[in-house]
Amino acid sequence: MPYLPAFIAPSRFTDPAAALAQVQHIYQQQIDHLRHAMQRFVAGDTLPGHVRACYPFVRVHTETVARASSAPLESAHLSYGFVAGPGRFETTLTRPDLYGDYYLEQFRLLLQNHQVELEVGTSTQPIPVHFSFAEHDHVEGSMSAERRMLMRDVFDLPDLASMDDGIANGTYEPKAGEPQPLSLFTAPRVDYSLHRLRHYTGTAPEWFQNFVLFTNYQFYIDEFVRMGHEAMADPHSEYVAFIEPGNVVTRRTGLAAEALDALGVPPPRLPQMPAYHLVRADNRGITMVNIGVGPANAKNITDHIAVLRPHAWIMLGHCAGLRNSQQLGDYVLAHGYVREDHVLDEELPLWVPIPALAEIQVALEAAVADVTQMKGTALKNIMRTGTVASTDNRNWELLPNNQPQRRFSQSRAVALDMESATIAANGFRFRVPYGTLLCVSDKPLHGEIKLPGMANHFYRERVDQHLRIGIRAIELLRAQGVDQLHSRKLRSFAEVAFQ
Repeated sequence: MPYLPAFIAPSRFTDPAAALAQVQHIYQQQIDHLRHAMQRFVAGDTLPGHVRACYPFVRVHTETVARASSAPLESAHLSYGFVAGPGRFETTLTRPDLYGDYYLEQFRLLLQNHQVELEVGTSTQPIPVHFSFAEHDHVEGSMSAERRMLMRDVFDLPDLASMDDGIANGTYEPKAGEPQPLSLFTAPRVDYSLHRLRHYTGTAPEWFQNFVLFTNYQFYIDEFVRMGHEAMADPHSEYVAFIEPGNVVTRRTGLAAEALDALGVPPPRLPQMPAYHLVRADNRGITMVNIGVGPANAKNITDHIAVLRPHAWIMLGHCAGLRNSQQLGDYVLAHGYVREDHVLDEELPLWVPIPALAEIQVALEAAVADVTQMKGTALKNIMRTGTVASTDNRNWELLPNNQPQRRFSQSRAVALDMESATIAANGFRFRVPYGTLLCVSDKPLHGEIKLPGMANHFYRERVDQHLRIGIRAIELLRAQGVDQLHSRKLRSFAEVAFQ
């Protein structure tokens, strides 16, 4: 017989705060049950049955296609917050401590737009025991190999079948009698990515901000770290903390340290894709991640950051300029992508176009003008808007018969890199607004390849300016209001209600 916590029956709510409180209550009860059982198991106790705890769920029933006529105009322009038609819609929920504000907003919009009750209860989806551990729990390390093996019989383990991206990919079809999805991600899928983020970035998911910059060079990170510490020395900075790998926290001058700050320790070596966070009190600060080189890393990290539902992510990196008129240090604002990265071909077919998003494009162009103090023809001389090609072959120049060159020319590409199309395509796939601003660091088709001395001079000269442009673009996006960012271009025919 399963060893279960006391059952909490479903309840109906018309108040979003009350619905969230019930989610928090159910989740905490279920997690406490798992943690207590694990403590007993580690101590050597024999438990009374297979230990099981389940995620909370939220459900909504609608009988009409249209949103409620009484819904205020302020929500009419949103691309989320409503279901696609009549039916039963449901999703499992996790980590209300992390997602509380997000859930509250989604609940509020559903109630406002459909004038129906929210139903909150305990689902039948088990919580894998691995996802119940607190941030600093490492109980498995104190068990013998035999005891760890026995865990498989006593606790629920992660089930990859419940974590696929069929909803986001548009391939999920509910079976007869099953509800339609309310969100892109199930609770197990979210938990899986939260744990992966710790591993890959060296920082806790709690520190991630709603605006994300990606780069493929450590030079940018070095400059971001310098800027972060500079902001912390300014008592009037809009940012309240700067976080580095190992969850090392630097608070803004004048702010007291918090209880968990002392637990951060610099890692003996940097993680695979280290993340750094310039934190605002409203979580609308800036996270920057060094994704390294290649589309596999770009897909990997965006697969996981997507569950945090950021307001935008932007690629700042280096590229090969493909036009003779370009100079080293020129900028490229991508308005289209040639996808030869191959890592998303199964999830997002190549015939799917990846459109430029006007809000991001306007902000990036305005940021270049603001930082460089150039306008009109002078701005066009240092920044070109065009198609960016991304390849998974770093040595594409060495392929015979100039085949890649011909394709890039036919596509009208103006720049080539290995990550931008992947980040944009995954943004499209996961409904996260995306953009790309690259800097030309070499021109291999024209004999200008990277040489050590030239490269070092170029990096010193351009990295600071390029990063300041990216930060300025985020400031502009933040100022215009995040509701404007979540474009209807990213909605499918039957889109989920949660942003």
